[in-house]
Amino acid sequence: MSSPPDLSAPSKSTFWRRARGHKSFVVGAVLTGLLTGMALLSLVWSPYPPGEIDIPSKLQPPSAAHWLGTDSLGRDIVSQILVGAQNSIVVGVIAVGIGLLTGVALGCIAAARRGWVEEVIMRAADFTFAFPALLSAIMLTAIYGPGLVMSIVAIGIFNIPVFARISRGAANAVWAREFVMAARTAGKGGWRITWDHVLPNIASVLIVQATISFATAILAEAALSYLGLGTQPPQPSWGRMLNEAQTQLFQSPLLAVYPGVAIMLSVLGLNLLGDGLRDLWDPKLARAR
Repeated sequence: MSSPPDLSAPSKSTFWRRARGHKSFVVGAVLTGLLTGMALLSLVWSPYPPGEIDIPSKLQPPSAAHWLGTDSLGRDIVSQILVGAQNSIVVGVIAVGIGLLTGVALGCIAAARRGWVEEVIMRAADFTFAFPALLSAIMLTAIYGPGLVMSIVAIGIFNIPVFARISRGAANAVWAREFVMAARTAGKGGWRITWDHVLPNIASVLIVQATISFATAILAEAALSYLGLGTQPPQPSWGRMLNEAQTQLFQSPLLAVYPGVAIMLSVLGLNLLGDGLRDLWDPKLARAR
């Protein structure tokens, strides 16, 4: 027996019609598309090799040759911004993927089994919350050394309890619904009910949280790279660009503005996209608009 359709949710055509008129969703989608486009473009083209050092051309202002100028080592800023978007996408996708897959699995197990299993999983999630991504990265880099992999692992571990709590709460609400009770009466097991009924009905909540966690991951990676714990040279990183620009603030203040704006717009776009999706998938708002 398959999960019945959620009649309170808007249809696909209604969803996209409402989405086009939702300012938060549109702005968030445009900014997120810009971030993705930058990362994809940098895979096939950039004005210059991002790590190419040209000391005679250092600290040049924006020009036809270097659209946003160069840094203290003569590296092209546009090229570094474009390639730096790759790191943000990679960290976001993998770190959120770790949190999503592991956290949702634990949350669904807690909702399905209840009792001491749920208690153990939720207390473990509370314990993990005591170690934010930055603190986890510091501990991991003290043992294994700094790098992009350690940043991804630290941010991914921090995302696990976030998704575990959200999926467990949403799954508990689904388990109390009539069609799940009917499925249990028909003899379906807990794992089959979770797969056929629970996951499809909590997918929208998880997607919204994934977009918000993606923004948090980009911000965390930039912070870790700024502290020297994340992406290492010569690979470009927006956070490390900020770190290197702070010594040139009086000579070339725009060096700090460019990566800062890139981080701000990326995080803003993903947060607006998440807020827009939450509004559009909320049945009460769907009926009200």
